[in-house]
Amino acid sequence: MTTRIGIVGCAGRMGQMLMQEALDGEGVTLAGGSEWAGSKALGRDIGELLGRGPLGQPVGGEARALFAASDVIIDFTTPAATLEHAALAAEMGKPLVIGTTGLTPEQSARLDEAARRTAVVWAPNFSVGITLLMALTRRVAATLDESYDIEIVEMHHRHKVDAPSGTALGLGRAAAEGRQVALEEVWVKQRDGQTGPRQSGSIGFATLRGGDVVGDHSVLFAAEGERLELTHKASSRRVFAKGAIRAARWAAGRAAGLYDMTDVLGLSA
Repeated sequence: MTTRIGIVGCAGRMGQMLMQEALDGEGVTLAGGSEWAGSKALGRDIGELLGRGPLGQPVGGEARALFAASDVIIDFTTPAATLEHAALAAEMGKPLVIGTTGLTPEQSARLDEAARRTAVVWAPNFSVGITLLMALTRRVAATLDESYDIEIVEMHHRHKVDAPSGTALGLGRAAAEGRQVALEEVWVKQRDGQTGPRQSGSIGFATLRGGDVVGDHSVLFAAEGERLELTHKASSRRVFAKGAIRAARWAAGRAAGLYDMTDVLGLSA
């Protein structure tokens, strides 16, 4: 069975990568792509936008029409746009795969509401490697006691607008789950000036920005006499697109609920 995939925000870097994967992947086909009302890509042939030659599919401006033509929709846009798309997906009963980061707790709660009516796969990172890193982080954090300090270091390209990255926060949440604490109660997102000694049990974040780095993430468990480091480095956004397409195929026909990549990979148990 071929899964028809629609891409909202299709003219962005990730949007174009997702369309390439939908055109080239097995078991999927590109239903179309849409953009916001002021986008210069509106009306352009998708094939020409991707440098592949005409496909006879113009970039649309109506998300509802794209949803109607698709089995599953993929959204790597902005928090505000994602919430609109989630409401539309819930209304139309269409599965939605979300890679948008930087959502507030209130916005996340609205995704929970949409997931009561349709399948929503939401992950801060769709890389298979990152998903495994999160599972490992959870397991290691559950094994090591608080004599091991947890620090998360991430680096991205100079254009990234949110910090820490959604993936870094996801890793922090995995570590907190391993220690059976709420991340918001133990995180330290910034240090400046005379901060005093490190508080035992806290989970620290360090954010680096520069160049064209796709995404580097490390989780450090540091104790007296030894340090364990778990690291993932992405050299191409294609791994995110391939993971999202995999998630879309998995979500097609799935019951309503909020899922993530651990569910897609069968790691949630």
